[in-house]
Amino acid sequence: MALLIFNSLRGKKGDWAKYFNSEFPNLEVREWPDIGDPKEIKYLIIGRPTLQELPPLPNLALMLTMLAGVEGIYSNPACPQGIPLVKGEPEEGDPSLTEYGVTHVLRHHRNLQTYLNYQRQHRWQEIEQKTAEEQRIGLLGYGTMCKPIASVLVDMGFDVAAWTRTPKTRAPIKIFSGLGQFDTFLKRTDIAVCLLPFTPETKGILNSNTFSKMPKGASIINLGRGGHVIDDDLIAALDNGQLSAATLDVTEPEPLPIDSPLWDHPSITVLPHVARRPPVAQIAPVFIENIKRFESNKALLQLTDSIKGY
Repeated sequence: MALLIFNSLRGKKGDWAKYFNSEFPNLEVREWPDIGDPKEIKYLIIGRPTLQELPPLPNLALMLTMLAGVEGIYSNPACPQGIPLVKGEPEEGDPSLTEYGVTHVLRHHRNLQTYLNYQRQHRWQEIEQKTAEEQRIGLLGYGTMCKPIASVLVDMGFDVAAWTRTPKTRAPIKIFSGLGQFDTFLKRTDIAVCLLPFTPETKGILNSNTFSKMPKGASIINLGRGGHVIDDDLIAALDNGQLSAATLDVTEPEPLPIDSPLWDHPSITVLPHVARRPPVAQIAPVFIENIKRFESNKALLQLTDSIKGY
């Protein structure tokens, strides 16, 4: 029985083996391209979703991915069919993503993008500052990674709500759900933070129509996928004053082309997709727990759905 690490985004074979072998001493850890006998591979850890490089794995039973988004795996024609796929996200969220999300909300709350532009203009000018209670944060998505961000912001006094595909009856914050409540959610959102999965339904969701429903001078933070944003619509909304600032941790494509107008727009912050970069030490325990659950026929953590795409 073997576990194959495929195109790892984090760590090498030895980094992973020390965690897995302490729990499963008879599990052989292999790393692509040295896969050995494909028939012996029962578990597959996926980094980059270039699955067409893999030969058939006839006894594959469980796939585990380092990626937060799984659309690239499910959309790959070489994705093994009928094999459960779980993510390596801790159930309590990722501290690095939480601090990152909160950092950028605070940047927007304190108008730091505008002050940076003022500095470049040698302009000494104060901006009227809202209190946290007056600042309405709107989270697009309310999954595992998003909930801790909401919790910290609530503790800081911000007015926090979220928009989700389906209702969340036990959430500690106001939840707007479905397309019927999307406009109402947008109208009360001063700073929008996108952490949605990337699906056909959410592609291009941050567009001119969306921006027009938000309060004038609102801002957006995209921590989801670059395809959530229509770039030309974003630039137009910033130029006409409907939006005041945008932070893009993700772009479409990645890396962002050198001639993209996003780079030099004074109201846009571009970052190279660095919101979440979890180490092996954080991901491995989640994978180990899922293998234990799989072997015991228990419910899997962070199980994804090939139909929904997340």
